[in-house]
Amino acid sequence: MESLGFIQWCLDNLNYGTIMLLMTIESSFIPFPSEIVVPPAAYMAAAGDMSLLGVIFFSTFGAVIGATINYTLSYKLGRSFVYWFVNTRVGHMCLLSQEKMERAEDYFREHGVSSTIIGRLVPAVRQLISIPAGLSKMKFSIFICYTFLGAGIWNSILAFIGYGLHSIVPKDQLGEYIAQYKPYLFWGGVFIFVCFVGYLIISGILKNKKNNKCHE
Repeated sequence: MESLGFIQWCLDNLNYGTIMLLMTIESSFIPFPSEIVVPPAAYMAAAGDMSLLGVIFFSTFGAVIGATINYTLSYKLGRSFVYWFVNTRVGHMCLLSQEKMERAEDYFREHGVSSTIIGRLVPAVRQLISIPAGLSKMKFSIFICYTFLGAGIWNSILAFIGYGLHSIVPKDQLGEYIAQYKPYLFWGGVFIFVCFVGYLIISGILKNKKNNKCHE
């Protein structure tokens, strides 16, 4: 029910500034779901209160700011401090744990710098993937570009979902609808993204095969 009340607050108070602020929080180490910010904002855009591109841009810009906070703290303070913090009471209040941190680091090691794009779509990794990027001293310009791209894709998915809801869900029922179906919205967005990435991979493979045949 807290989500329901917050979604209603979003509908009553969201603007580009609050979208950016909330998404900065969402992308930092403070637990906060983007699924209850971007869809309501896009719903308002469909009603003419904001623009869809504006919602996507400011939500993505906020996500980049939050990720940069994680990156900078990790880069400057180092691995020992990060693991000390996640095991403190404050870290646990932020829903952090050594297991989650290790999972994010393993994901980063497995996928390399591209994880800052793909990791934005992985539950329990999305908010934390910028930390191992900072710990590994990933080049900042590449980190920013990849984070902006990954966050932009995710926020676009959520925004188009919220925009589409305007034609099928009355405003006074939107809060209840998103609160009830938030997990389905999340996994639906992940499914769309996975299909998109799969399409790019298959297209790349087919293109390479075609180029190889041309060189034979």
